[in-house]
Amino acid sequence: MWNPKLKKTIGYVLLVLSFVPWALIPLLTFMDLSTGQIAGATTILIIAAEVAFFAAIALLGKEVWQRIKAVFKPRH
Repeated sequence: MWNPKLKKTIGYVLLVLSFVPWALIPLLTFMDLSTGQIAGATTILIIAAEVAFFAAIALLGKEVWQRIKAVFKPRH
């Protein structure tokens, strides 16, 4: 059904794009928005980042998820 190379490319693009909303959140404080608008925009950006991240993991598979977990796993 899906071309494996296309699936992997889309997965990596989504993985990179999942970090963009997190970078935009601090910039909201410099915009002329009310506190409620900033809170709403922050919520939407966080949800968008999480959806993109989990979609990327679903496309990339278990191996990539294991590598990501290994980065954050404490080493003894």
